[in-house]
Amino acid sequence: MTKWTPRHEAPEPLEGNVVATITGGTVIWFVLFLVQLPFYGWFDDHGHLWWLWTCLAGGGLGLIGVWYVRKRDAAIRRAAAESAPTH
Repeated sequence: MTKWTPRHEAPEPLEGNVVATITGGTVIWFVLFLVQLPFYGWFDDHGHLWWLWTCLAGGGLGLIGVWYVRKRDAAIRRAAAESAPTH
């Protein structure tokens, strides 16, 4: 069996507004949690309570993600400023 090797170079990674993307996803998780909260009893009666807690966990992990990508973005900008030529 031979090892697979790519036939072309890998493309550069896409860099978008990562902070906005993660923040938007985090807001969606929290909104989903809040929308489902009034139906707590129904979820509990039907064994679907994990849906509620999944949304809350997604929002909580999203907050960690927002913190992480903000630090990452600041580090990238700091590194770019340090490597920029000075006149």
